[in-house]
Amino acid sequence: MSGQIFAQHFKSEVFTTKAGAINGYDPVAYFTAGKAVKGNPKFTFNWNDANWYFSSDANLKAFKANPEKYAPQYGGYCAYGLSFGHKASTEPEQFSVVNGKLYLNHDKDVKMKWVGDQQNCINKANSQWQDIKDKPEE
Repeated sequence: MSGQIFAQHFKSEVFTTKAGAINGYDPVAYFTAGKAVKGNPKFTFNWNDANWYFSSDANLKAFKANPEKYAPQYGGYCAYGLSFGHKASTEPEQFSVVNGKLYLNHDKDVKMKWVGDQQNCINKANSQWQDIKDKPEE
């Protein structure tokens, strides 16, 4: 994996951009529509110090009722990168839902690597996330 994607300094537990968490995409839509759907600023909710956007009021209400069910794992940072102990940015379209949990990846190439070793990557990232989540990259 390119060292370039690790060059940024991510301090937050949730990966956010100016567009919000998941770059402004609706976290619930990954489960209900099975694809990345852009959220609408009309349906916004602040959770975990990040603004989350939704494509409908129903999705907003579902998230408010159970944010842990819909929020991406590892705060929306790249699941593959976390398996190597690094926070990395993600693209909303590069996602997988595994055992009812949403995982995001940095880009299409990284997603292909992650999918090829998915369970091992999940296990590694799970074991490291608590130590990494509040720390900036060095």
